[in-house]
Amino acid sequence: MVPGSSPNTSRAIRCHAYPLRDRNGQGDSTTCCSGSKLAALVLVVAALGLPINDLPRYSFLVISAVVICTGALTRRRNAWLAAITAVLVSVLGQTIFAAPRIEEGHNLFLIDGPDGALEAGLPPSVFQFMSAQFNARYPPERRCQPSTYGCWRGGGFPQTTYAFSADGIRDHAAYSRWVTGIDFSDPVWLRLGFINERDYNWSSTLSDISRAGRDHRFWAFLHPWRLEMPWFVMYRFPADFAGSSLCWRGDVLWEGTGGSFERISHASLQCHMLTRDDAGRQIFGVAIRQEPPLGMQLEPSLRIRTAHLIEFSLALVGAAAVLSLLVRSQPRRSLLALALIALTLVIVMLNDASFIGGLRPFDGGDDGLVYDGVARLMLRQIAAGDITGALEGGAKVFYYTPGLPYLRTIEHLLFGETYLGYLSLILLLPFLVLALFRRFLPVRWSLALTLIFVAIPIGVLFGSSLVQYVKWAAQGFADPAAYIFFLAGLVLLVGCSSRSPRMTFAAAWGAGFMFALALFVRPNIAPAAGILLAGSGIAALWQRQYRRLAGLVIGFLPVLGMPLHNWVYGGVFVLFTSTATIPGTLVMPPSAYVAALGELVRFDLAGEHIARALRQIGGWLAGPSESFVMVPVNAAAIVLLFRVATRKQIDPWLRLTAGATIAQQCVGIFYASAGRYHYLTWLLTLLVAAVWLHEQGIDLLQRQYPVLAARVASHPARIALGRILQRISAAELTSSPFRSRISPSIRSGFFR
Repeated sequence: MVPGSSPNTSRAIRCHAYPLRDRNGQGDSTTCCSGSKLAALVLVVAALGLPINDLPRYSFLVISAVVICTGALTRRRNAWLAAITAVLVSVLGQTIFAAPRIEEGHNLFLIDGPDGALEAGLPPSVFQFMSAQFNARYPPERRCQPSTYGCWRGGGFPQTTYAFSADGIRDHAAYSRWVTGIDFSDPVWLRLGFINERDYNWSSTLSDISRAGRDHRFWAFLHPWRLEMPWFVMYRFPADFAGSSLCWRGDVLWEGTGGSFERISHASLQCHMLTRDDAGRQIFGVAIRQEPPLGMQLEPSLRIRTAHLIEFSLALVGAAAVLSLLVRSQPRRSLLALALIALTLVIVMLNDASFIGGLRPFDGGDDGLVYDGVARLMLRQIAAGDITGALEGGAKVFYYTPGLPYLRTIEHLLFGETYLGYLSLILLLPFLVLALFRRFLPVRWSLALTLIFVAIPIGVLFGSSLVQYVKWAAQGFADPAAYIFFLAGLVLLVGCSSRSPRMTFAAAWGAGFMFALALFVRPNIAPAAGILLAGSGIAALWQRQYRRLAGLVIGFLPVLGMPLHNWVYGGVFVLFTSTATIPGTLVMPPSAYVAALGELVRFDLAGEHIARALRQIGGWLAGPSESFVMVPVNAAAIVLLFRVATRKQIDPWLRLTAGATIAQQCVGIFYASAGRYHYLTWLLTLLVAAVWLHEQGIDLLQRQYPVLAARVASHPARIALGRILQRISAAELTSSPFRSRISPSIRSGFFR
């Protein structure tokens, strides 16, 4: 129950609204996914400042998002004016009391001849030192041939002395970026964006210069990656840092009087005091020989520490003021949401800790490096004012999944040289899964299935485990992002209770837009999106819900941006991407099945096309596990899809979802059967199968196998799990924005 509300008020709570009483006792309400809550979150971001590229501010942002989403928001004008004023004062204070910044420049050190950008821009003695180390480690006579596929010599070389950094795009940094401190023992946590430039897309196995290596020892999960590319970093300190100490391990070139540089090498971390004479001088850290690996740390003076504390405190105070003025928090629901986020972060950390604020080197040849490389090119074009070039997205006609470079660009604008934007989508995924399950299942079932999805990797066999989404998101692939957008659209489309979904224009627009965004990132999920939108559009037209129909159409219109892009930039009409019909993607076209049928009619059982068809169907039924052991289970699940889709007694929205899932399953019959292409398909299949099990399957099993059912019901593990879920479901979560109470006797008014 919402604090301050009566039992009658609590019973009146709906899926998207909570009551809130102001100090005068007057009720006030707003919607869970309303523009007001988005505005409150924007105020928090404004107070924290962009880019949000450090873990303390990002953590506060996540907590703020949870408090805003799970709490109740006021609509009192005075409160909003006070919140806006607090943010303005916070931003002004951060500007006036800004802590001193350090100029940082960094780049890959890669040479293969004279007259390069590095030779022209670096001080001569510094370049000579670095080139000597480079040639000693990579002798010219042992280098791979430029014509060899995957050789670094066949790729690009640094075009500027210092690499571009997304952290410095707003500051117009003279080098790469401005920083407030120095503290790294691992360059992955230094967040060197150039390591994922598209020009450096070479193979670590085919080239004599490796990009990175992974430490597979389980105790090294905090530092799983070893950056093996040769690189350097340069710092220039203002006079404010006099009295601070710079500590390092490895090779450092320290500028002295007259522009000379002294080499100072330490095998372990040792410190040197900064003086006023060092102000404006260049200090280079060199990581070419990498023995010992370069690590640097700044121990700031008390004055600098105080300045940093004041600036950071002003940001937090401004953001906290927004929450205290606008939000009436509901701690129990917030704690449950934060617990789910914490569990998700544990899964992420065990898979790849660098995903949480670091910047890992993507594997050469992988999609992740291509997407981020294109995004970084787009960022430089935006910084130069070339918006038309940036919108081109690195291709005149989309060849690969087109949307992720654009999302990566937005991510870098908001979160700098991190992948915290993608991490935010991953943190949202369990809530979307919970909301979708709760739309069709009781609370305890929904919680159990969500916890299994997040924490128990048994779902890997069925393509329904969070760890699979985390794995590919951390590698920079587009699939998890597309599926998350799709699930968000589906939740908005079907609503979050067994009643008919919300008929507002805004909810319908949001659903259409989320589906358009999902297709923009991964066009191969078009069949499911098309069935869902078409079915809901027909239902809205049948019920004369023209506002809902208009919202669906207008929200989905941005999907036309893909063919428009291909026409404007490439002069050809391509609906989505040009890869839709290439043999590497469409591995078993309809014509091949026709040929297989012809061989079957001729009793040519050893025919090539029959063998191809059997392999394709077998791979499809093996599912994301890619194990033929799962074929019977997956085949039974597909039978359930047809059973649910064709039974009129079942919730029509579930029937529509089952029909969309069947359409999406057909993609696996024709296209490549790699597991990550079909995670969404099998997650939706799991949803339909779980609802069938709850509504009909358990009764069937109890009738057929009463003894086994009784043993399972009385098992201590099942009883313990039931108690835990009962305690959770008894908390405020049962009256959360995604409240759902459904039973076999309650059906949606889909065509009512």
